[in-house]
Amino acid sequence: MAGQRIEEQEAGRELSKREEREQRILDAAGKLIQKWGYRKTTIDDIAKQARVAKGTIYLHWKTREELFMALIYREETRLFTEIGQNMEDDPEGMTLAGMIKYSMLATLKHPLMKALFLRDAEFIGELATHEFSTASYQAQLQGYITLMEILRQHGLVRSDVGLREQVFLLTAISWGCATIDRLLPDDFRFSDEQVVDMMTSTLQRVLEPDRTPTGEERQEEKRLLKAYLDQLKTYLSNQAS
Repeated sequence: MAGQRIEEQEAGRELSKREEREQRILDAAGKLIQKWGYRKTTIDDIAKQARVAKGTIYLHWKTREELFMALIYREETRLFTEIGQNMEDDPEGMTLAGMIKYSMLATLKHPLMKALFLRDAEFIGELATHEFSTASYQAQLQGYITLMEILRQHGLVRSDVGLREQVFLLTAISWGCATIDRLLPDDFRFSDEQVVDMMTSTLQRVLEPDRTPTGEERQEEKRLLKAYLDQLKTYLSNQAS
């Protein structure tokens, strides 16, 4: 029995070392992609930054692309954890409008997530289009559409506008607000917080029903949103591992 416990402890330490090394490599990749961009960041650079041998990286991921996709999944998991916490901390945050608001605020302040959202090819290269063609992205999109369908059924999202139109408008308004400063002079520049407030207010008028939901309906909305975020974080965490 004592020998078995020692073996289990050794196995646990080895797993811990592997996980620590994996996170160190991902940290290095994250720093370098922000500094040089995806195309110029090599496995050699990452190995040097992480203080590991080049071959060690391939013990974790078979290709450079797999490494960067693991980085994206990890950062998305962290992003949605932050979004959920900010929603919880705001007494009025656990609503669809709150999720939209805190999702955009978190995305805009995180360089990698912002580049992914805007499909910034200069920053993330081929990942700008690759990530949106993956099964993971399709699963996330379908999960969001399902959430919208359920909220519509509960009267928490207006049903006099089609679901496809609502998803289109939500995406168009969000993306437009994040990119419009490229087209307007400095007099029309606003802080991220101001942009997100304007965007959220607009989307509330597009999505929310005319009537005020009851307290019971708000509780159901809170439950549905928490379940959605928890499922999304679990899914992304599994993709990263």
